[in-house]
Amino acid sequence: MTKLQHDILNILRNDGSVSKEEIAKTLGRTPEEIKKELRDMTDKGIIVKYIAVVNDEKADEDTVEALVEVKISSEKSTQFDKIAAKICKFPEVKDVFLMSGSYDLSVAVVGKSLREVSRFVQENLAQVDTVISTATHFILKCYKMSGVTIDTTKK
Repeated sequence: MTKLQHDILNILRNDGSVSKEEIAKTLGRTPEEIKKELRDMTDKGIIVKYIAVVNDEKADEDTVEALVEVKISSEKSTQFDKIAAKICKFPEVKDVFLMSGSYDLSVAVVGKSLREVSRFVQENLAQVDTVISTATHFILKCYKMSGVTIDTTKK
């Protein structure tokens, strides 16, 4: 990656809604140069998606999120990529990370209720043929997400 691409990414990591014109002005470049670099980084899979960080409490989103620790059978531990790809296909799965430590995968799951998330873990996630155990931790409140401190005061 070029220095310009690193500089663009640093700006976008701070605020993904910044326009090409604003990035260009900040970096002393033309909007056309920025557009070309953004297209190149998207084509290479460096930039995957632009998202908004949303305070679900203030948006009155009635969803439940859980972090699930997943242990994989030791004889299948060389196939983490295949197992993770299988888990990623479930629409309830928000994030999947390979972990070091006492479990292998960390899976963020979203549902409409505790029961729905529990049912998904029991009927789907725990049934993946190489999964030997799961431990589900329900998120009660979010204080910081994607590097942004969430205002938890009600308005």
